[in-house]
Amino acid sequence: MTKYELTFLLEKEDEAKKIQEIISSLDGKVTQENKWGKKDLCYRIKKQSQAFFFNWIIELATEKLSDLKKKLNFNEQILRYLLLKID
Repeated sequence: MTKYELTFLLEKEDEAKKIQEIISSLDGKVTQENKWGKKDLCYRIKKQSQAFFFNWIIELATEKLSDLKKKLNFNEQILRYLLLKID
């Protein structure tokens, strides 16, 4: 299992549970959750001027990474996300 840092912006706070379910369905787990709250965006993203910010540390098998990215890209509630590998 490799550790990753996942930072993402959501329109609705409740969608975070669905993202956690996506990670669990890929046999991964969330080891640390940080909620930064609702903040104003510098510019509109998908017609939204505010978003909920989340920062999670997750563990996931490397071969499941592409599946996670596909599922995150298809989720319309995610305004933006950044996925980084932690050494």
